[in-house]
Amino acid sequence: MSDRDSIEARKTQAAAWFEELRNQICAAFEELEDELSTVPGAPLAEKEPGRFERKSWERKDHDGAPGGGGVMSLMHGRVFEKVGVNISTVEGRFSPDFAKKIPGAEADPRFWASGISLVAHMQSPLVPAVHMNTRHIVTSKAWFGGGADLNPMYPDEQDTADFHNAFRSACDRHDPEHYPRFKAWCDDYFMIRHRGEARGVGGIFYDYLESDWERDFAFTQDVGRAFLEVYPKLVRRHMHRPWSEEQRQHQLFRRGRYVEFNLLYDRGTRFGLETGGNVEAILMSLPPLAAWP
Repeated sequence: MSDRDSIEARKTQAAAWFEELRNQICAAFEELEDELSTVPGAPLAEKEPGRFERKSWERKDHDGAPGGGGVMSLMHGRVFEKVGVNISTVEGRFSPDFAKKIPGAEADPRFWASGISLVAHMQSPLVPAVHMNTRHIVTSKAWFGGGADLNPMYPDEQDTADFHNAFRSACDRHDPEHYPRFKAWCDDYFMIRHRGEARGVGGIFYDYLESDWERDFAFTQDVGRAFLEVYPKLVRRHMHRPWSEEQRQHQLFRRGRYVEFNLLYDRGTRFGLETGGNVEAILMSLPPLAAWP
């Protein structure tokens, strides 16, 4: 197999995994929607369980040539107030200014990128919001990136420990230095700098992982599996508990912090907008309601 054929095969393999992970996550989240009605008196149990609706989109490159696209999967339910699980595979050329910021793109602006991006905003203030994404980007270089972070309205020590332990285990299967490095990277990245406060209780964040393709892809898959294993457990732990209007208002204020970070600092938001991505899909991360004091 030629080098070009090998690169194309790897692209196909990565994109197929992101789609498979999307399918598994959507199924697990719809199962949570169904489970809420099994507990008498649970908040919003009388509502119909939510279901994901999928919407495809196509991207045009700067010169009008086809540039790939993606599929949005969005659900408004009784457990999940708003959750999006989006996949995309896009290609084209970076603008000259943006190419200077991307490894391997300054001399050759052509790129290919595929990934999954998930953000869940919950009905209950007692169930933590969450973000997860993993991606594979190819320029004259090729690398993986991604991570996951937990954003509770009311931090819970057991939730935080379980979330971090899941990703520590995933990291340790590949390199014992991954978890401390990627946890610290997450803590630094998800900082709302103008307020001097963290967006949530952290997780892991990594980028430019390009040491060995097979090993890096296997790690990225384990990051997705770790999320799928731990997050539904945290939702089940709290989703049947009643909450107050005061707690709901606090949730809306915390969501305001989430909005501030995503619009001012998030690299994924900037990447999507700079490469002509679907604006609706890019801004999927924003909550349906938020408030500021």
